[in-house]
Amino acid sequence: MKTNRSFPVVTVTPKGERFLKEGRVWVFDAEVTDLQGACSNGDLVDVVNTKGRYLGTGFYNDNSKIRVRILSKNANDTFDAAFFARRLRYSFDYRKAVMGSDFPCCRLIFGEADGFPGLTVDRFGDVLVTQTLSLGIEQRKGVIFPLMAQILAELGAPIRAIFERNDVAIREKEGLAQSTGFFDSPGLATDLPGTLILTENGIDYEVDYMHGQKTGFFLDQKYNRLAAGKLAAGKTVLDCFTHTGAFALNCAKMGAKHVTAVDISEEAVMHTRANAQRNGFDNVDVQCANVFDLLTKLHADGNSPYDYIILDPPAFTKSSSTVKSAMRGYKEINLKAMKLLPRGGYLATCSCSHFMTDALFRQMLHSAAADAGVSLRQIEARQQAPDHPILWNVPETDYLKFYLFQVV
Repeated sequence: MKTNRSFPVVTVTPKGERFLKEGRVWVFDAEVTDLQGACSNGDLVDVVNTKGRYLGTGFYNDNSKIRVRILSKNANDTFDAAFFARRLRYSFDYRKAVMGSDFPCCRLIFGEADGFPGLTVDRFGDVLVTQTLSLGIEQRKGVIFPLMAQILAELGAPIRAIFERNDVAIREKEGLAQSTGFFDSPGLATDLPGTLILTENGIDYEVDYMHGQKTGFFLDQKYNRLAAGKLAAGKTVLDCFTHTGAFALNCAKMGAKHVTAVDISEEAVMHTRANAQRNGFDNVDVQCANVFDLLTKLHADGNSPYDYIILDPPAFTKSSSTVKSAMRGYKEINLKAMKLLPRGGYLATCSCSHFMTDALFRQMLHSAAADAGVSLRQIEARQQAPDHPILWNVPETDYLKFYLFQVV
């Protein structure tokens, strides 16, 4: 390890050392055996093994079970503005490369996958929407956020404002309060309306980035929606858990005979209906209903009009302890959809939960198909869009499973 370092030192167990050497970027509380030096929460600390060998540097927080969030494993890094500017440029250059013309509407920072532990940044044109889930980043956003604006301007993509969506309970595990509001910095507006129009796959949406779910729009399904839409020509489509109607509208644009979009939220129904009207789609109707109840009723009626069903539910599990109950929920909706579809019909189905692994999701689909007495002909197996990169050594970044099937 480089000598004359000024950071406090955290010693980890052999298990913690093994995880870090495998590429993990979190040190959990049970893996810490010693802390040497004065240290406040949010401070940078060096992490070493029992023999004092350097393993990385990260943000310390004894409020959290994630005791250290690794920022770098390079002992020569200095964590100044130049360091964060370099990281930001890497992230933005990557998005320009993989997103191409979709760069104006994409996720710019995906937390640990981009070397910014606990930070999410979505770009909706000239507005950035952020969510900060780590104390270390929270304490340094005064450096990081203005740099984001500066570097985007240099790239010919100036922004007007940065809005913070820190209204999530998980912040409290880091000792952080919940809040929302514009980030106040010279040259950035703090009084914009809370909605804007974005275009994705040639479709216009109104996005409520102040009050909508997460940052206001789910960018990770961008290309999955396109893939689903390509199957829709001439079909009667049921889009379940529609949110703002994105899957439904892609199907409508691609020539569906008719699309029914369903969500339990009155607000989601209102936004979907408005988005359909905004784009001039007259082949879409929107219903406010509980999807589980609707699928049950359609099955009881025994006369489903749909030959294409899309299932894009919210995460049924956000912890390992509830995976079994989540499996039951996923199986219920998929089983009912498979029974409702005619032979030769189409099914799009997904899970956005990291804890519902691909292996478990496939196991559930096999079980549902067996119980429904059908076979699944796989068309595509997909994941999240590349602006949500999967870091192979960080399993938490691999979360979205998306399958397209023909039911035979």
